[in-house]
Amino acid sequence: MSSTPARIADTDDTRALSATAIPVPELPGSVEELAASAAVRLGWHGVVLPEMVLMGRKVIVVAELLADAHAERVCLGAGPETDRTTVSTWVWPEMDGRVPPAAVRIVGVLAVARHWRTALASAVPFARFGNAAAVLPASVVFTHDYLANCLPRVRRYGVSVLLADEDLQLSTDVAGRNETVPVEDTATTRWVNELVYERVLATAS
Repeated sequence: MSSTPARIADTDDTRALSATAIPVPELPGSVEELAASAAVRLGWHGVVLPEMVLMGRKVIVVAELLADAHAERVCLGAGPETDRTTVSTWVWPEMDGRVPPAAVRIVGVLAVARHWRTALASAVPFARFGNAAAVLPASVVFTHDYLANCLPRVRRYGVSVLLADEDLQLSTDVAGRNETVPVEDTATTRWVNELVYERVLATAS
């Protein structure tokens, strides 16, 4: 699995590509298979959760259960709280020290899709909270749309792009941000964390 650097479009080549109608390709495997391979390729260690809807986007989250925090919550009887209104109060100053600790760390968020626009619409909102990546069919690189419109956007937002060939082999086309990023506690991030916590426990059971 060789890493392919992101291409810089040549003007004449992109004109030729844009004149050819290329159908949207199919994914070479299931979303789950591709996401699991992508997590390995990216070096994201944690549980690769089933596809879920977060903030209206279909994504696959890679998360790590924080054993100490989880044990504390079990002792307190504080299971995952998925009511957004309730969680929104957890960041109030007067609630400091009175709310359960976050019990998972979100390692990264993956969007697996046939078209780059769909993948980026799902992945980009999570890029400001941490690592985000898109998994696309390898044939998208032959389109002018991908070269001219996708590559500038993924570089701007720090999203990684992995390409899947027909043999389910993944290559890295764009290496985005891939690091442990401190996430500020906000009503949204705490709520997403609780939804992921619930899914981690459901997956483990």
